[in-house]
Amino acid sequence: MTRIISGRAGGTVLDVPPKGTRPTSDRVRESLFGALESAGLLDDARVADLYAGSGALGLESLSRGAASADLVELSAPAATLIRKNADRLRTAGVNAPARVHRANVTTWLSASVAEFDLVFLDPPYDVGDDELTRALVALAPRLSPDATVIVERAKRSPTPDWAAAGLEADRDRAYGDTTMWWGRPA
Repeated sequence: MTRIISGRAGGTVLDVPPKGTRPTSDRVRESLFGALESAGLLDDARVADLYAGSGALGLESLSRGAASADLVELSAPAATLIRKNADRLRTAGVNAPARVHRANVTTWLSASVAEFDLVFLDPPYDVGDDELTRALVALAPRLSPDATVIVERAKRSPTPDWAAAGLEADRDRAYGDTTMWWGRPA
């Protein structure tokens, strides 16, 4: 069961697509969001949740005080679930906008004019390194000067190519079979 860990909608259960996604575990999200909160990166942040799956990362951000979230997911069934999950947050009193976009991440970023303070990229296993790099390159012009970008992938995956996007590595942390790489504008 996936749920919102904390904040205004803490405990809200989220639906997860039955296949094609790799939800971030509650334990990993709890650790990640503890670090984000202690760094003051959630308050009024404009968030993008790319390869959103269930929308858990973007919606958790809203529950904890982010100003808005754009959730981008190519799968139509998953995008429908994200909309339902966002409705559950509104029912729990979270009124910040959660905009769901059914689109390819790189295509959506290339057409967007939004600016983001916090971005999550949690691509499915079948997204290759080159596609992830293209997404980072398309993302770079959409970042605020102090933005934080977090890439979640399997521990065995190579470090994201931050330099190709004009970004720089900040830190990384392994959680079992998952690694979170943090980056920022160079």
